[in-house]
Amino acid sequence: MATTSAGQSSVEELRYPAGTLVLLAGLPGAGKSTLLDRLYGLRGDEREPVRAGEVRVIDSRQSRNWWARYLGPIPPRARTPIVHATHVARIARALLRGHGVVAHTRGTWPHILYGFAWLARGVGSEIHLILLDVEPGAAREGQLSRGRVVTGATFARHCRRWRVLVEHARGGVLPPATGVTILDRPAADLLRAISFDERPPRGPDDFTSAWRCAFLTQGRFRTTGRKPQ
Repeated sequence: MATTSAGQSSVEELRYPAGTLVLLAGLPGAGKSTLLDRLYGLRGDEREPVRAGEVRVIDSRQSRNWWARYLGPIPPRARTPIVHATHVARIARALLRGHGVVAHTRGTWPHILYGFAWLARGVGSEIHLILLDVEPGAAREGQLSRGRVVTGATFARHCRRWRVLVEHARGGVLPPATGVTILDRPAADLLRAISFDERPPRGPDDFTSAWRCAFLTQGRFRTTGRKPQ
């Protein structure tokens, strides 16, 4: 696994192979949605994944907005699993259809990363992580500014898991990912594009093969690979 730590002098573009799954992870309030808004012109009121050429940009707000008309009276604690399941399903669907995907994720849940890595490998793709690493205080301020604040106990759990995740990434021992880029807030502010290589035209049987491969392939996760150019 290749890990790149990006400081203030970092490149302004991250480039990945066509069809790659790029997961943008960070603490609640770290600025994941803000970064996607700036890079892809999202408004925050979308209900479906946003198309950017052959790439699909998927933020969990899209699923939350879609369900808002149906789940309004339901307490947030009950809504969250439904919204999250829809978000994960949308990422999986886009990947199975051969699209490159840039998606917001709860990066502190390792089992989610392993699940997506299995799916990406099944369709002959890769998973790359962009870890938006900010101090807990800055993330807390981000929660307050967006008007959605997680409880103290929940945030503490996120922080504990996040530190372990970042330490493993810096040490090159985060098996699910082909490559990891760690951005601090200044580096994220300098980032201008997440780009993908062009994919050769696909044959008519590729989609069926991808489904078959995704559900029948059992393999080991790759721990070495290219880092973004």
